[in-house]
Amino acid sequence: MSERLRRLPYENLGTTEGSSPMGGVFFDTPRFANSVPFFRFQRFGHGEVRTDSDHKLVVVMVGLPARGKSYIVKKLKRYLSWLGFQTKIFNVGDRRRLAGSANEYETAGEDLQRVGRKDSGEAPCSGCSSPGADAQTTECAQCETRHSSVFFDPDNKKARQIREQVALEVFEDLLRWLQAGGQIAIHDATNSTIERRHALISRLKCETDVNLMFVESICTDRDIINRNIKLKTHSPDYVGIDPEVAEADFRARLRNYERAYRSVGAAEEKLDVQYCKIIDVGKKVIAYNIQGFLESQVVFYLMNMNLEPRVIYITRHGESEDNAAGRIGGDASLSANGSKYARALARFIDRRRLEFAVEVEEYNRLVAQTICSTASSTPGTCSEAEGAASPGSAADALRLEQSLLQRRVQPGFEVWTSMLKRTMETAEFFDAQRYRIKNIRSLNEIYAGKCEGMTYQEIARKFPDEFEARQLDKFYYRYPGIGGESYADVVMRLQQVIVELERIRHSVLLVTHRAMARTLLAYLMDIPTTHMPSMELPLGYIYACEPRPFGNFLRVWRYDPLRDDFEEIDAPSALKIRYPQVSLPTATSAPPLPSPAETAYSAKN
Repeated sequence: MSERLRRLPYENLGTTEGSSPMGGVFFDTPRFANSVPFFRFQRFGHGEVRTDSDHKLVVVMVGLPARGKSYIVKKLKRYLSWLGFQTKIFNVGDRRRLAGSANEYETAGEDLQRVGRKDSGEAPCSGCSSPGADAQTTECAQCETRHSSVFFDPDNKKARQIREQVALEVFEDLLRWLQAGGQIAIHDATNSTIERRHALISRLKCETDVNLMFVESICTDRDIINRNIKLKTHSPDYVGIDPEVAEADFRARLRNYERAYRSVGAAEEKLDVQYCKIIDVGKKVIAYNIQGFLESQVVFYLMNMNLEPRVIYITRHGESEDNAAGRIGGDASLSANGSKYARALARFIDRRRLEFAVEVEEYNRLVAQTICSTASSTPGTCSEAEGAASPGSAADALRLEQSLLQRRVQPGFEVWTSMLKRTMETAEFFDAQRYRIKNIRSLNEIYAGKCEGMTYQEIARKFPDEFEARQLDKFYYRYPGIGGESYADVVMRLQQVIVELERIRHSVLLVTHRAMARTLLAYLMDIPTTHMPSMELPLGYIYACEPRPFGNFLRVWRYDPLRDDFEEIDAPSALKIRYPQVSLPTATSAPPLPSPAETAYSAKN
């Protein structure tokens, strides 16, 4: 092995969750590359400069159902994982559904499953008998473990005991995961009572180097709450249940929760517990006693969320002269093919901008009609603790319909490029009167140091040790020379870009480079950082990520130079991760050049 490889901290190799398949088999990757956040390392070299990220963090969610906790949790986990922290969500609802039969704990009211079958004329789920079966029919295991609103009645002592027990069991699982090497664990539950939260605080006192932080989601916007309730009727608790019956039961569940709900506040402040309140999806943020590095990362990110409909488009620049020659880095201008792509890109975004406005309008109309159709028969709900108001009504639904139909995609549309010529030239065909064009240095391509302007064949010949080291660990490998970067450095560089993408309330197109596109898509689509450098992102593709309640929805278009236009293709097949065979150079052989797909598009692509 080369001297450079011996100097890398590859001791104590161990298979981790992020191990990468190379040549069709799995091999052990350096443990530091998968379990140690790169915040801990110096800017140049893997030094042992530590921060208080050595501490672990438990994020405990608080809030009523249908207040966006799951939305916040998934986004937060995705962001922290992208930053390099081992992060995991522990959902109490999933465990609660396995706690036991709903009939065993529901002491009042009709059984939800029978009501659902009676009103809908359908079986509660595919595992149950057909409609109209006699009372002796045994329900499937899924229906037996479904819990109706009575299970959440604070006066139902037996059910309350089960709920508390399940929440603490999940918390114990969470702590065991942290002890095994995890860094940030998220306890995803309502945790809506002072007693529950104090029990979690007391349990955590026994742990060392583990910090606690409450994150409470409060929503006073009845329009958002009503839309969230509609989404909740499709949750595992209501599989196969008539939607109207499911909604009525869920609203009854909310009323039960509201009776016992106490917001985070004075009780936690007496114990100096850190907390953050997110009100109306980031319109207002209250932070108390935030001290740790990890906690500050959480608060900073949560302050920049919004629910505005928008699309984040990502594309590489048009083909450059260096692309045609197989050279990496540099600051070359576009080739003739690249200029042709730039013109087609401007036309495509003009068209998609109008199409998306129509899609948003149609979606809003459907949401308003759905709420209108049920508002008169199902009362709204909003807790006193959240400062909300009166129950929903037909007038509320009509007001919502009017506000949604009046709302359009905001006229602002931005185009972001790097400071390199090939991206700025790709954006020069956009009308400056209709688009705000920004040149951002953080979007520059990964800097290859001494290897700038070279082909991969030249790198293998002049720097064989570097070529070998890069193939062994592309994420943490840093190009030699002053300013040489790794993908870990790129993540740090793009952190502010990511926060800005979460903050803005209109669509944006990023014209950037391959390493930047890989890093951005890894964040948006929750792709592990160990897979990031192996994503195939050829020239001539547009990746469109639309933020939605349960994650980002991806669409992909491919440029056809013969038609001089774009065609939509299957997104999962387009977002491929390529694991090439490890091909180390020898004195008599040279490694192959990059495939044409890496440098240029063709009619076959």
